[in-house]
Amino acid sequence: MKKLLLSMSVALALAGCGETTTTNASAPAAKVQSDAATQLADLVETYTQAFLQTQPTLSTMMAVPEAQAGGSYNDKFPDYSAAGMQSLQAMMAKDAASIAAVDSSQLTQEQLTHQKIIANILEYYAGDTQFSGGYIDTWAGHLPYIINQISGPLIDVPKLMQVQQSVTSKAEADAYLTRLQTMGTFVDQVISKYNQDAANGIVLPKKLFPKTIGFLDNFVAAKPAEHELVQTFAKKLEAVSDISASQRQALVSEATKYVAEVVYPAYARAKQAVLESEKLARAEDGVWSQPNGENFYHHSIRFLGDSSLSADDIHQLGLDEVERISAQMDAILKENGYTQGTVGERMIAIGEDPAQLYADTDDGRQALLDSLNHEIKNVMAAAPNVYGTLPTQSVEVRRIPPVSEAGEAGGFYSGPSLDGTRPGIYWINLRDMAAVPKFGLKTLTYHEAVPGHHFQIALNMAQQDIGLLRQNAPYNAYVEGWALYSEYVAATELNMYDGDPLGNLGRLQAELYRAVRLVVDTGLHRKHWTREQAIAYFHDTTGTALSDVVPEVERYMAWPGQALGYKLGMLEFVKLQKEAKAALGNKFDIRKFHDVILLPGARPMALVREDVEAWIASQKV
Repeated sequence: MKKLLLSMSVALALAGCGETTTTNASAPAAKVQSDAATQLADLVETYTQAFLQTQPTLSTMMAVPEAQAGGSYNDKFPDYSAAGMQSLQAMMAKDAASIAAVDSSQLTQEQLTHQKIIANILEYYAGDTQFSGGYIDTWAGHLPYIINQISGPLIDVPKLMQVQQSVTSKAEADAYLTRLQTMGTFVDQVISKYNQDAANGIVLPKKLFPKTIGFLDNFVAAKPAEHELVQTFAKKLEAVSDISASQRQALVSEATKYVAEVVYPAYARAKQAVLESEKLARAEDGVWSQPNGENFYHHSIRFLGDSSLSADDIHQLGLDEVERISAQMDAILKENGYTQGTVGERMIAIGEDPAQLYADTDDGRQALLDSLNHEIKNVMAAAPNVYGTLPTQSVEVRRIPPVSEAGEAGGFYSGPSLDGTRPGIYWINLRDMAAVPKFGLKTLTYHEAVPGHHFQIALNMAQQDIGLLRQNAPYNAYVEGWALYSEYVAATELNMYDGDPLGNLGRLQAELYRAVRLVVDTGLHRKHWTREQAIAYFHDTTGTALSDVVPEVERYMAWPGQALGYKLGMLEFVKLQKEAKAALGNKFDIRKFHDVILLPGARPMALVREDVEAWIASQKV
């Protein structure tokens, strides 16, 4: 596997090597351009390192070289206190303004694009300064509730330590132990922020408390020596050849001690804080009911939906898409003998067919995982016909750990390390085998693994000249829109559903699912829908199992706006592909089109459109 070399500075790639040594009559103009490009590159490098120093867990996730991260990081946590969040927001806002202030008239088009993207990313991390609640997440941006049932530091950080933190030496083992030893301070910062939010009137919706408390109970349910934080550490140590068996035993004993004496008491304090705040919680389910919640939702639409549409317009778009996709599903259902009931009722019936279910056993779960790996091989064999550049990093399929599966989505993806030594991982939720019928699994695989998230994120991280901020660019509509568009390409270009009408129904059900998200997310946060109203609409419209629908709706309650990016981004990608085909005719090459989309990395959809339109113009020459 090719080892990636990360460049924090983009001066060479962006400024051009020749401009700084020009000595002819055009030297003054060239020098001005070089100065502007150098200023931009220097600011990006400075601000990236400063950002990474506030986010050591992001450096762990990406396996950033210490020199580029500004020092060691595997032994540290971000500061999740209220003061820490305010400091981060202020720094990001100031840095975004400084990047935007670089003289853009002296930049090349590539440099100008870089300036726009970096300024936009920093603005994203500045969050909504009018909404004091929640925290800044390095992927999802400003989220309103720092403790909840599906995400937040108390869930995400231990998961990162278990899955993504490297332990390949004694020094790295010591860093892991330092994190365990200091986890009490980290958790207390989260608790202090949670309590301050509650004092300011921002409290987790009342209906999210049961599963939030359930997670906190499950986290400390195992004996300390059997906890995942210990067990995964012990497993990693087994692969370290220069640590003796006695040393490994001592290290594992130390980890067990910290889990028992530091981690468990800290999570008990977190649970107590949640219990004490429950009496302050509102019965209303949407973020609109929180102080400045309506404006916060507009912020979420702008950044997570990457849209200038109003919530009302998005709601109507969702209703229109539900009608269109349901009609397609109705036609396929009738062609295959399913004629009685609504589309949702017929999909429920298919989903309950024993022939469509894997056994609710360890063997059944393994058979399901084996089928996903087989489907990945099928896609990779066909991919060169449709995609110009393929990732070199591998992708693995894993089950979401049972400790957190109750609140998790049906599936998700975590990216590879920068050097490619850690693979991308496609996580699937197997809490309820009735919620993962066979006819829907192909589509989930195309979305979460290949050619969806793995193609996009692995190729994004492989771009060596765009810098770390862009390699981890958190563009929800681009990233999730690409994954949903990948499901569409699997049907229309890769022909993965030929001879598989039920599989194609699964694909359309998944697309309907994303259209329903437009309706339900805006329903909750704009139309003042209740959780129960959203669940009923979702279940009745899509025919998806309630065991999947309930945590989905609760996810939208905790993450306002995030669910909008899938369909909004996908619709734009499909529109761009159709426009390019119509404009170029037989000159259209879908492999080159996909390179234009993917190789510059994640970015605002407006910039994607600019790139595609420029490519169309270049192909006409």
